[in-house]
Amino acid sequence: MTSTLTVAAEGAPVVELGLPLVGGSHHRSSAGTAGLAVSEAERSEKLAAMRAGELGSLHSWELVTAVDGPGTRLTAFLSGCPLRCQYCHNPDTMEMRRGEPVPADELLRRVARYRAVFEATGGGLTLSGGEPLMQPAFVARVLRGAKELGVHTAIDTSGYLGAHCSDAMLADIDLVLLDVKSGLPETYRTTTGRDLAPTLDFGRRVAASGTEIWVRFVLVPGLTDAPENVDAVADYVATLPTVSRVEVLPFHQMGRDKWATLGLRYELEDTQPPTPELVARVRQQFRDRGLTVH
Repeated sequence: MTSTLTVAAEGAPVVELGLPLVGGSHHRSSAGTAGLAVSEAERSEKLAAMRAGELGSLHSWELVTAVDGPGTRLTAFLSGCPLRCQYCHNPDTMEMRRGEPVPADELLRRVARYRAVFEATGGGLTLSGGEPLMQPAFVARVLRGAKELGVHTAIDTSGYLGAHCSDAMLADIDLVLLDVKSGLPETYRTTTGRDLAPTLDFGRRVAASGTEIWVRFVLVPGLTDAPENVDAVADYVATLPTVSRVEVLPFHQMGRDKWATLGLRYELEDTQPPTPELVARVRQQFRDRGLTVH
C-alpha cells in the first residue's frame, strides 16, 4: 500500500490511499488465532476471567505494515461490536461468542516476540475489532502490559463505547484510530443503527487528553457521500487539535460473501465503489477546512 502525506500549517492532512480500504483494512491474509494458546477453562471460569480482563474473545491477529497505525504492527481483532454498519467487511466479528478465548498474557507474549520489529519500524500493537471497547477490562490489561514492554499502542474504535475507556486506559493509548462513520445524526443511524453523539463526545475527550488521533471516514455511494454529510464530518474533525491524519476510505465489496455465509441480509449488494471523481470531491471538502491532501 502506498500513501502520500503533507502536513499543512493548520489542520490535519487527508491521506490518499492507493488501495480501497474499509475501517483501515485492505484485503488481508489473517491467520485467525493460530499461534496463540486458547483457554480450556469451564464456562463459568471463562466468564470470571473475562470480567477480570484476564481473558478476551479474539477473532484473529496479524502483522501488517502502514495500515493500522505507523510502522509494522501486530493488529489483534477482538470479537463483539454494538454497531451494525451496513458496509461492515468483517460481520463475523459482530458477536463476541464467535471469537476464541485468548488470555491477555498470551497475547502479550506474542507482542513481546515482535518488539525488535516494532522498534526497527516505529510500529507497535493495535487493538481493533469488532469494537475493542466491548471488552474494556481485557483491553486495559493488554494496553498496560504493552506499555510496560515499551511498545507503541493504538486502538481502532468507533468511539460509540467511549464511556468504557477509563482515564487510566486512555493514558496507555498512544494513538486512537477514530472511525467517524457519518457527520449527520440521521445518516449515522441509518449507517450503523446507533446514535452519533457518543462518537463525537469521545473524539473531543481524546483530543482534550492530548492523545494523537487518526480519523477514518468510509465513503459509500448513496449512503455516506451526501455533501452535507461529508461537510459535517469535516467540520467536526477540524475542531480536534490532535488529529494528525485523515483517511478517506473508498467502499469495497470484499466482505459481501461473509454476510451470505453468516445468513445475514446485505443491504449494499448493488452498491458500486465510489468513482475517482466522487473521491476527489470528498477529499476537496476536507481540504476546504485546512486539511491537506496530495
